[in-house]
Amino acid sequence: MATPPVSTNLVRGLLEPCLLSLLEVGPDYGLSLSQRLETSGIGPVPGGTLYPALLRLDRRGLVTTSWRPSPSGPARKYFELTPLGTSELAERRREWRRLSAALGGVIEGNAQETHTSADEAETRG
Repeated sequence: MATPPVSTNLVRGLLEPCLLSLLEVGPDYGLSLSQRLETSGIGPVPGGTLYPALLRLDRRGLVTTSWRPSPSGPARKYFELTPLGTSELAERRREWRRLSAALGGVIEGNAQETHTSADEAETRG
């Protein structure tokens, strides 16, 4: 059974670090990036979401673009991670680890245990 796609709202907020991560392994073009995101389990990312995200990354200097011939049609616009993009990806990964741990605690109910323990300590103190 296939895994259901991730919520569109979640994907929008995390699309840029996902794209940076995919580009870490080498240059790629939009349709291929979209397919890689879908096969990773994130689900389909429409061009109206994907290409503006790639444009934002380009404008911020996190990726560069170049046109390359395609074996099956017109030239393709490739996106490639810059050194600034590599630094940004490292920072986004650090943020992700912190956020993931915090959200996991809240969503899994572990934050309630911490809150209860804090309340008990305050009552005693």
